[in-house]
Amino acid sequence: MTLVRYNPNRVLSGISRDFDSMLDSFFRAPVFKSDVCCDFMPNVDIVENKDSISLHMELPGMKKDAIKVMVEDGVLNISGERKQESEEKDRNYIRSERVYGSFSRSFTLPDNIESEKVTADYKDGVLKITLQKSEKAKPKEIAVEVN
Repeated sequence: MTLVRYNPNRVLSGISRDFDSMLDSFFRAPVFKSDVCCDFMPNVDIVENKDSISLHMELPGMKKDAIKVMVEDGVLNISGERKQESEEKDRNYIRSERVYGSFSRSFTLPDNIESEKVTADYKDGVLKITLQKSEKAKPKEIAVEVN
């Protein structure tokens, strides 16, 4: 028989490991669809420079006509629907990971954006929306004179 020294930290580390495992399994659970929201949520990168703010949204496989971009009351709304190809009866899927259905994303615009100058471009499955900043919001360099 082997003598093992009691270590209270070993018990606590086991509890901590079990708790971490529980949280991991909770956050990996599939997201349930809701009638209130949408079927999927496309990824967005938002980039700011001195003249504008750009949004880059991944929408692979979507047609340009299925995407709607609106600016209303200081809110940018992007919505659309990705339709599934017609199913063939003699086809058995082994795995299907692509998501189909509708989506909607809304972004509150800062006060320094000119909503009349919003442009959208869709190319290679990426929607690029450019939001122009107003002239008064752009940084200005002021020359300092030395006397």
